[in-house]
Amino acid sequence: MTYEEALKYIHSVNWVGSKLGLERTQELLGKLGDPHKKLKFIHIAGTNGKGSTAAMLASILEHAGYRTGLYTSPFINRFNERMQVNGRQIPDDTLSELTAHIQPYADAMEDAPTEFELITALAMEYFLREKCDIVVLEAGMGGELDSTNVIDVPEAAVIAAMGLDHVKELGPTMADIARAKAGIIKSGGAVVSYGGNPEADEVFERTCRERGASLRCPDFSQIVPGEFGLDGQRFSYGGWKDLQIPLAGRYQLNNAAVVLETVAVLRERGWKISDDAVRQGMAATRWPARFEVLRRDPVFIVDGGHNPHGIRATAESLRRLFPDRKITFVTGVMADKDVESILGLIVPLADQFFTVRPNNPRAMKAEELARRISALGAKATPCGSVAEGVAKAIEAEGPDGVACALGSLYMSGEVRDCFQNGKD
Repeated sequence: MTYEEALKYIHSVNWVGSKLGLERTQELLGKLGDPHKKLKFIHIAGTNGKGSTAAMLASILEHAGYRTGLYTSPFINRFNERMQVNGRQIPDDTLSELTAHIQPYADAMEDAPTEFELITALAMEYFLREKCDIVVLEAGMGGELDSTNVIDVPEAAVIAAMGLDHVKELGPTMADIARAKAGIIKSGGAVVSYGGNPEADEVFERTCRERGASLRCPDFSQIVPGEFGLDGQRFSYGGWKDLQIPLAGRYQLNNAAVVLETVAVLRERGWKISDDAVRQGMAATRWPARFEVLRRDPVFIVDGGHNPHGIRATAESLRRLFPDRKITFVTGVMADKDVESILGLIVPLADQFFTVRPNNPRAMKAEELARRISALGAKATPCGSVAEGVAKAIEAEGPDGVACALGSLYMSGEVRDCFQNGKD
């Protein structure tokens, strides 16, 4: 099986769709010898910040000397990004071999797995073969019935910032969404929760009590911001002084506090993580398309914010870095998102918009998005492609301007491809 054949099989129509439940993943993993039962995990759920939190934790654990797996979704530029070991993506030939190995087991299942379930099983087998000491595992959607929740009690269950997203599948209320996320809380486990959402927090606290799990939350009032700029920022938190992260978004300081609380939990459980490993790991974190600076003349930022909670954080970071500046946006959104709320957050910051349609069947047409923006009193020009939108934004801003592409992770890869082939 070639790499191209492997990807074609993984993305086959046989696996299209989302079917909540663990039975198919459990069956497929059982046929593979239950590789997940031979691994240790940090399990991460939540609405926003899951990936950044996962990336920081994986980098810290790697710098602590542990062979660390990282499982995330979706990918930005290449599928292989979804499973990494010590910061290196799964090689093409390894992905091909593993897919050929798993194919007969998946094909023989009466109730076929979804694409995400297939990929999750593939990743578990990969991490076991790579002899990972620990795997940082990001849930795909929800928690309780997400295929990643086949694991036993993790070393830590982390719940990132909560917001209203995937309401069709998990909602409609915040309490409903929180109950789905709370599914990663296992009996006797250790939980770190971002907090700050009373309705969700009540669900997490009650679930921890019922399941005898410990609960730890960061105290964001202890964050002391330091120097910040396009290259990242410094901050202190509690007993930690003058830490550095190369992530420019203001919201990343809150995610970093969650990471530091998770490190404390891991240390309590016997993981040897030195202060130097924390400092070096945080400073070395790379996480594409999350307030990522792709160019300086003009400044061009890409951010994968795709729901009101995420867009609000992006808007706060833009105001912090560029006070009193108007920004040109390249914007594309999924039609099933809360488009009006998203636009309401960024229109006040905007000089103008270039709208695009991301390469996804759920994406809103560029013309319809431009119409909605115009109705809010802002200038909007529809474009035939993401590349055209990027080019027009750069031209409009000139060398001293500021442009930002946001609205969908699905278009972030296309945006990055416009700048030195993804700047990887």
